[in-house]
Amino acid sequence: MEISGNLNAIGYGLSAIGGGIGVGLVFAAFINGVARQPEAQRVLQPLAFMGLAFTEALAILGLVFAFVWN
Repeated sequence: MEISGNLNAIGYGLSAIGGGIGVGLVFAAFINGVARQPEAQRVLQPLAFMGLAFTEALAILGLVFAFVWN
């Protein structure tokens, strides 16, 4: 019995789940920080968006690797 195929779709699915969890954690920490110290919003907001960008970049990188590695 021979199994053929690849796991690209599963790999991208796992990276998308990881990205979703990461974005949730980043914005949960942002909301928690702003709720505790509202005056720190101007400092925390750019950091939250930078965390969002890095987390989504990793998910996009997973998509690229899913197509590159056959």
